[in-house]
Amino acid sequence: MKIGLIGLGRMGGAMWRRLREQGFDVVAWDHDEAKARAEAVRGLPVAPSAREVAERTDVVISIITEDSGVRKLFTGPAGFLSGDVAGRLFIEMSTLQPMTGRALADAVMAKGAGFIDAPVLGTIPAVREGKLLAMVGGAVADLARGRMVLDKLTRRIVHMGPVGAGYAMKLAVNLGLGAYIQALSESLALGLKQGLHLDQMLDVLKEAPTATGWLNAKIAVLKGEQADVTLDLRTLRKDLMSAVATGAASGVPMPVAAGTLTALSAAVAAGAGDGDLAELARFMREHMLQNYDKV
Repeated sequence: MKIGLIGLGRMGGAMWRRLREQGFDVVAWDHDEAKARAEAVRGLPVAPSAREVAERTDVVISIITEDSGVRKLFTGPAGFLSGDVAGRLFIEMSTLQPMTGRALADAVMAKGAGFIDAPVLGTIPAVREGKLLAMVGGAVADLARGRMVLDKLTRRIVHMGPVGAGYAMKLAVNLGLGAYIQALSESLALGLKQGLHLDQMLDVLKEAPTATGWLNAKIAVLKGEQADVTLDLRTLRKDLMSAVATGAASGVPMPVAAGTLTALSAAVAAGAGDGDLAELARFMREHMLQNYDKV
């Protein structure tokens, strides 16, 4: 089986190395020519277009940033669907709005190919060890075809329902994560303004009823230390924008998401978008609080 891979960012680059280690023949493409050249130097065959990737492979994985880019990837002049893709299976692993996935699936099926959405939970170490969790939307038969590939990247595959269901679950997860980091940022800001110390607060919070594995993993970042970026603030902002848009289309009010989106937008506008999402707490303390000493 020959695998196509579109998107050579942190996750995509780690995926191709994992797939190669598992014995798959992989060909890739990325709109960023510098990323493509860098991976080509490491031995990854790189095609000149997304269309050629689809024409040369059996299963095509895409993992990029946002809805408009994925739509172009499929339906653009040199996109997947500009060529003959009958019989192919597309495994779309980006974090998108469910309605985007449904529209793409219709276009893919009209060309005689299969489509599943399979966003994942987990970061680079989980990719390297094949321990991601995939949340899949799509037909049972298409998921069965994709398992040979997904099994090498994941510890668990959860079939959420029809196309779009995987995206919906991923947005629900990231909405909860965004709301949590916003609440944590406000908690820390309030305590520090009341004279508490950051280390003292984090020591208590990691044993509080609201403690999570994520919090314990991010203690170093919350203390201001350097660590690998797992999810940057710009991407989390995009995901919450997608959640709010999906909520509006579904008749679900999103007051917490909208409030969190305000803080994330401020951070991105101030140039902090490439920072880890845990850095929102520091940004809020340094840039968003009222300083009564200067009033």
